[in-house]
Amino acid sequence: MKDLKIYQRVFFHIFITFILIGLSNCSASKKLRVERVLIEGRENPMGTNTLTPSFSWQLQSDGHDIMQADYRITVSTNKDLSKKQDFLWDSDWVSTDQSLYNIYAGQELQAGTTYYARVEVKDNRGNVAESAVQRFHTGLLTGADWGDAQWITKEVLPDSLVNPLPLSSSKLRIDKNYDLPVFRKNIELDKKLVSSIAYISGLGHYELFLNGQPVDDAVLQPGWTKYDKEAYYVVYDLTEHWHKGKNTVGVMLGNGFYYIPPIKGRYQKHKVAFGLPKLKMKIVNRYADGSEEVIDSNTSWKVHQSPITFSSMYGGEDYDEHVLQGNWSEPDFDDNAWDTALLVDGPSLRLQETEPVQIMERFKSQYVNQIDERLQVYDFGQNASGIVRVKMKGQQGDTVRIYPAELLNEEGRANQKHSGSPYYYQYVFAKDGEIHWRPRFTYYGFRYAEVRLMPAHNQKITIEEITAEHIRNGARQIGSFQSSDTLFNQIHTLINWGIKSNMVSVFTDCPHREKLGWLEQLHLMGPSVQYNFDVERLFAKSLGDMRQSQTEEGLVPETAPEYVHFDWGGDVFRDSPEWGSSSIILAWYAYRWYGNKTFLTDNYDMMKKYMHYLQGKAKDNILYQGLGDWYDLGPERPGFSQLTTPGITATATYYYDLEIMAKIAELLEDNEKKIYYDSLRNEVYRAFNEKFYQEDNAVYGSGSQTALSMALYMGLVDKANKDKVRANLIKDIADRDTSFTAGDIGHRYLLQTLQQADRDDLIYAMHKDDTRPGYGYQIRQGAKALTESWAALPTVSNNHFMLGHLMEWFHTRLGGLGQEEGSIAYRHLRIEPKMLDVVKQRTVAFESPYGPIRFEHNGERYQVEIPVNSRCTLVLPPSSDYQINGKTLERHEHTLTDAGIEIQLGSGIYDIKSNK
Repeated sequence: MKDLKIYQRVFFHIFITFILIGLSNCSASKKLRVERVLIEGRENPMGTNTLTPSFSWQLQSDGHDIMQADYRITVSTNKDLSKKQDFLWDSDWVSTDQSLYNIYAGQELQAGTTYYARVEVKDNRGNVAESAVQRFHTGLLTGADWGDAQWITKEVLPDSLVNPLPLSSSKLRIDKNYDLPVFRKNIELDKKLVSSIAYISGLGHYELFLNGQPVDDAVLQPGWTKYDKEAYYVVYDLTEHWHKGKNTVGVMLGNGFYYIPPIKGRYQKHKVAFGLPKLKMKIVNRYADGSEEVIDSNTSWKVHQSPITFSSMYGGEDYDEHVLQGNWSEPDFDDNAWDTALLVDGPSLRLQETEPVQIMERFKSQYVNQIDERLQVYDFGQNASGIVRVKMKGQQGDTVRIYPAELLNEEGRANQKHSGSPYYYQYVFAKDGEIHWRPRFTYYGFRYAEVRLMPAHNQKITIEEITAEHIRNGARQIGSFQSSDTLFNQIHTLINWGIKSNMVSVFTDCPHREKLGWLEQLHLMGPSVQYNFDVERLFAKSLGDMRQSQTEEGLVPETAPEYVHFDWGGDVFRDSPEWGSSSIILAWYAYRWYGNKTFLTDNYDMMKKYMHYLQGKAKDNILYQGLGDWYDLGPERPGFSQLTTPGITATATYYYDLEIMAKIAELLEDNEKKIYYDSLRNEVYRAFNEKFYQEDNAVYGSGSQTALSMALYMGLVDKANKDKVRANLIKDIADRDTSFTAGDIGHRYLLQTLQQADRDDLIYAMHKDDTRPGYGYQIRQGAKALTESWAALPTVSNNHFMLGHLMEWFHTRLGGLGQEEGSIAYRHLRIEPKMLDVVKQRTVAFESPYGPIRFEHNGERYQVEIPVNSRCTLVLPPSSDYQINGKTLERHEHTLTDAGIEIQLGSGIYDIKSNK
């Protein structure tokens, strides 16, 4: 029988190129469309960090088996692309199927300039299509490009107090309370405006107004960074915001992570002082008469104390209406009493390429718990990252204070004990009346809001409307999962809220007490995230944060951007290979997901430096430092690894790093380094097995699920021992009545190892039981987002990014989505759904770099959508009779393998029916 299968496999392989030709129904009449053109990864970007941008696009067609045959890109200074005299680049027709990251190769582009482009494509059926005209604006790439624009501020922090990396909160001593600033500048417009482009960086965060109106709906702009290395700026097209006559540009600043104010009575995770809030801005106005006006930030700008009297990422925000009239950014406001802005130094600037943080959803309160006449608690029904917007009516001097919280205490009041306390929002009325207000420069993770009414004269304050506004990074949602299993759908939603609530300009651990970018999450949860959100640029930004945070010795710390060095327990909360290795693992994964080689080239030096650091830390090729399998399920309160022998997770990760580095070195044609990493990997392999493998028991270390899974997944188990080690892993799971014990580091590798063994039945059983710690148990405890602990403990965070690894299983195993070996950017899909007889219905959707992918299974019917310029190996259960788009699948149109029936599909939509 085995020989027969081998014969069938070889024989049917000959016919793969002819598969489904009769079903293709393709002809020159099928319409080809060029969609979603990306320039440097974004649609019509306002700003690029290069003068040689890349071009990518998706194709759509009504036909089947459609591939790109040729492309042509034209770039011009003129929006009218029929005027060839204005062309800067005409690639002419290039014969290739490459539709991702085609690099500009025309005349030299200029910084701070708008250009226009179009993409034309021919397919393999003779169809020709062209995109809509695209627009892109090049950024300011050097300090000289900013011209005379200068950093301005209200007050200057003495150099002795600037401390971008305090050892702990107790080390930074700042006694003075510095005011937040607002700026304004009047500009007279007496000519017809053709274009207005603004470049702005306001640190820590800004809100930009023109004539009293905000210019966009983003919040917490720009994204936070390692400010002693660089900060971000944002570009706006303000052309439609101006009017004839007097205009006013207004800017309000908040502290963000640039400055954490040391105010007593408010929560502080740590203290950071890169400097005080400051502004740099350049506006270029071009007029119909051909003239140009440049408006720079300088001493001609006016500055005043902000009505925001307190702003902290960790403590909340206060607003006092007495400080400044609400119309301060409008042209008719009298600013004669304002001060002149001061000049100050600031960091180098880089264009922000990630999507801005925005208000993505709103939740109305579901009920009010009236504690007394001046104290009420609102429930918004969802634990999420965000802020509170309130419509209220009060009198002069009245104060309203709002405490957001994830949980309630026994009295039904806000419980911030384990999420950072005290944190609150406060508004002080300067006059009688109704106001609409929300904090601007902070956020928290919460489900509830406790509102305290503090009238000045014993009169009634009325809360007319209160809303929770969920904020997160504006990355598009590009994937979904739905099945006939209600619990699995609920788990997917639970994990999704953990992702959304911790996806801002950094992937944070939690949206309240820390808001720090703990790095292990990126390579362990990244596979789940990329199936749901378009986060290519956010991953690139995360790797940039690692580069900026890497030490001279080569250490990639556990958090990036690194704002604090936790100095208790030595370096245990700074130097953990399972965390720092995101600098290597995430870069490699992201390259394979998106096909963008810059993930490797931009970070290669960082990776090599980190590998050198780890080699220097190793003792006889074993690494012992770090946190291990954080929050595993042991007998004690969760925290440090309890079940796994120290050194196993760190060294296994080190070994995995070396394997990846050898692949990257080969891809980048660094043969010397490839030989070096391969050689060192062999030494680590030997050392690991000598140190941890127990021949008598066929286990590693203590024999924990994490130890066995990581050894198996990383390829550290000798071939002769694999079956025994795998059997011991499965036995441990069975002996625990299919309970798992793995934590933050080990859980994903446990799932991956069981998948490699084709034991999805065990994964199903482990996570289907909601009576013991796990996802279902969290839901039973009332969790509305993924919690920090498997048991949803009220003493830890109840909205956390780690531990959500089952989401990947939903998409790759129940949904079947994956890539063939060697495929990049999902060019060659492999859809191989599992447990079809247990989970009767499932639908997954995903937008790869090439376009929309969809797989649906319902009973004996399957629907598959494959994007143009891609292909797919579809693996289905053996059946004597499959019909595809109404036509019976012939024997030569599939291959029988151990996995099932393999069907090769080109692009298109397929309706498949099995007649068993």
